[in-house]
Amino acid sequence: MSLPAINPTKTEAWKALEMHFQEIQTQEMQEIFSEDFLRADRFSIEWNNFYVDYSKNRINEKTISLLLALANEVKLKDAINQQFFGEKINQTENRAVLHTALRDFDNMKPEVKETLNKMKSFSEAIINGNHAGFTGKKITDIVNVGIGGSHLGPEMISEALHFYRNHLKTHFIANIDGDDVVEKLKTLNPETTIFIIVSKSFSTQETIANANVVKTWFLQQGNESDLQKHFVAVSTNEKGAREFGISQNNIFPMDDWVGGRFSLWSSVGLSICCALGYKNFEALLKGAFEMDKHFRNEEFNKNIPVIFGLLSVWYNNFFKAESEAVVAYSQYLHKLVPYLQQAFMESNGKSVDRNGNKIEYQTGNIVWGNVGSNSQHAYFQLLHQGTKLIPTDFIGFSKSLHGNNKNHFILMANFFAQTEALWGGTHNKKVDNSFKSFEGNKPSNTILIEELTPENLGSLVALYEHKLFVQGIIWNIFSYDQWGVELGKNVAKETLSAIENGDTSEIKNNSTQKLIAKFLKNRT
Repeated sequence: MSLPAINPTKTEAWKALEMHFQEIQTQEMQEIFSEDFLRADRFSIEWNNFYVDYSKNRINEKTISLLLALANEVKLKDAINQQFFGEKINQTENRAVLHTALRDFDNMKPEVKETLNKMKSFSEAIINGNHAGFTGKKITDIVNVGIGGSHLGPEMISEALHFYRNHLKTHFIANIDGDDVVEKLKTLNPETTIFIIVSKSFSTQETIANANVVKTWFLQQGNESDLQKHFVAVSTNEKGAREFGISQNNIFPMDDWVGGRFSLWSSVGLSICCALGYKNFEALLKGAFEMDKHFRNEEFNKNIPVIFGLLSVWYNNFFKAESEAVVAYSQYLHKLVPYLQQAFMESNGKSVDRNGNKIEYQTGNIVWGNVGSNSQHAYFQLLHQGTKLIPTDFIGFSKSLHGNNKNHFILMANFFAQTEALWGGTHNKKVDNSFKSFEGNKPSNTILIEELTPENLGSLVALYEHKLFVQGIIWNIFSYDQWGVELGKNVAKETLSAIENGDTSEIKNNSTQKLIAKFLKNRT
């Protein structure tokens, strides 16, 4: 079964939205709110520990009705069912997309259960000291060596849930920059460190190069036989991992139907499991599973990922907004945006539709942002007074984890104030001069969550995963391949050969030839 392949711009709903946009594009939200005191009730969703307010958007009831009609016309429900049923919706790679199966506690696959049990046993042995290093000392540090989804997800979760971490120190080596690797190794003791090499193919250039640097460093004190106490692999390539020196018992499998940027829920999350303990890792999975059920079963008009995806299409394709900001009012979430950047821009940065045709409408929005209130002292000036329309998601928590309510009240006062200021500006207010004038009418979504827990974080991340799925279905693209990434890898092999051999004759572009020649000259 194939995904629906419908050009959204040819649908009746799209045509109606274009006409509707002409009616509403200059409408001011300030006036809408003044005329409708129940707007916030109608344009909000309360679910589990989440309260989602999307009333501060440049929409009305008709907008939502037409967007929902668009979702139905492109057969979004059929697409959702195909994903959850395990159809090969990643058609260009002939793969299913089943990261949701990694957290399906109602009907868990046997191989998923087996891997989770192995992760539980391994992490508990590390945490309680039963797994010691080659000199008998207890493990104190865990190093995740991977790149892309093998790094961004585990690091983001480990940082976001730092409050729940145990005594183990967790580190991440991703960049091929050798200077960074050396700096990371300076702080580590090979006797007390475990290295988790995360590479689906066990051939990812950056990861294997870094793994070899780490191995060489380790062998300065340990022996080849000691590798088995300190090196672990997460990979489908068991042969490659064993040849590296990793024992069969320390190889954690990955499934073909798990994409890299959605793999933190799998054995790729082993470093998370060690840092947080298995109980918290399982709670993370269960939180994501709750959002999966909401996305799969809830009516579209009360479905958070569907509404968010539709609003994104509304701004991207009708207002021509090219970017979206995400601002989390918690320092713990300082790695969330880099994670979301990969998820959205690697998934939906496509210019060919599911029919193989070149796309003539805008896809793939740019995702950026940082944490509040830091962001307010940086780029918020552009949000408030710039010429670009940038819809923004605000994420905040009702409770402080450490109980510092004085600071938390100030933080959250800013959280509420910013959406209020973006909406209202200086509308109907006297200002001294035009430089202090703010038109307001800037759209935002507010996600207010009770507390930052593993469960709630799992739900939040799954929300964004499903949002990008909605976008991709409406834009009629394949969200789960990454041929642009592969192109860069292939070209890098050519440029590396030119550098190593000192011969640029095979390089096609004269600019690149000269750059490599200059690089080589500077090294002599």
